[in-house]
Amino acid sequence: MSKSNELTKTAGAFDVRNFIGVLLAIFGVILTFAGIFGFTPDEAERTGGVDANLWTGIGLIITAAVFLIWAKLRPIRIVETPDDATDTGTEAAPGTD
Repeated sequence: MSKSNELTKTAGAFDVRNFIGVLLAIFGVILTFAGIFGFTPDEAERTGGVDANLWTGIGLIITAAVFLIWAKLRPIRIVETPDDATDTGTEAAPGTD
């Protein structure tokens, strides 16, 4: 198999790190807003004066950024050969006749 016959693509949006990063970012933004606008004295008493929603939201946003940067800097590469591109996918599954 020669390298000139291979096509290289990236997983792009279908990389699981992108899904995880976006979901963590969404939850992080929601918790950050809840921490900024919804921190009451009652919650401060229950958490020992720490705004748990705010700090958890910030942590989730930072983790989301790490996942998204990681996916951008080190994309998953998919190598296709001409045989893979012409595959019709009509073969029977193993064990079926």
